Amino acid sequence: MARAPQKADARARLLDAALMLIRSKGYSATTVDELCAAAGVTKGAFFHHFKSKHALGVAAAEHWSQMTGALFAAAPYHTLPDPLERVLGYVEFRKALLQGELPEFTCLVGTMVQETYQSVPALREACALSISNHAATLVDDIQAAMESRGLTPAWTAQSLALHTQAVLQGAFILAKANGGAKVAADSIDHLYRYLQMLFQPQAEQHRG
Repeated sequence: MARAPQKADARARLLDAALMLIRSKGYSATTVDELCAAAGVTKGAFFHHFKSKHALGVAAAEHWSQMTGALFAAAPYHTLPDPLERVLGYVEFRKALLQGELPEFTCLVGTMVQETYQSVPALREACALSISNHAATLVDDIQAAMESRGLTPAWTAQSLALHTQAVLQGAFILAKANGGAKVAADSIDHLYRYLQMLFQPQAEQHRG
């Protein structure tokens, strides 16, 4: 009876270790031995829970989605009265998360998919699902903001929601390339200003 919680705890520790190590070292450079050492479990325990490192990667993407999903669901921007304010509040919240060292604020699934998009289809699909599902949380607010401002553009709420993720993932890459968060913060500021201009009433856009 007492062994089941210990087994479950070992799996959770391995997933938490994956989040830390993969964001620090990259997917390819992170070994099963390092994951076991960081989690404080044996290699036998690893293979009890995961058939392979790739299987762990897929599970880590799902774990990441659950953790970040809870974080964003509880974020204060959801309480703002205007849908555009909520979209902009989301962007501000993303900027506020640029705290600590690079592995602490960069994206696990963005890191993994860059390395495995061609070599590990199952992992690519898990990362794509994580990113697209997160983008989907913005679609209703974007659509409501379009309608409240009388916008009938050629683009869709879904395409704009995905574009926000493209900017954010690119910002993380720039942060890694430059060794710090400032360039990522600047990119998020540009996204914020872009969204403000994009949601101007169409009459104002034509005058501009």
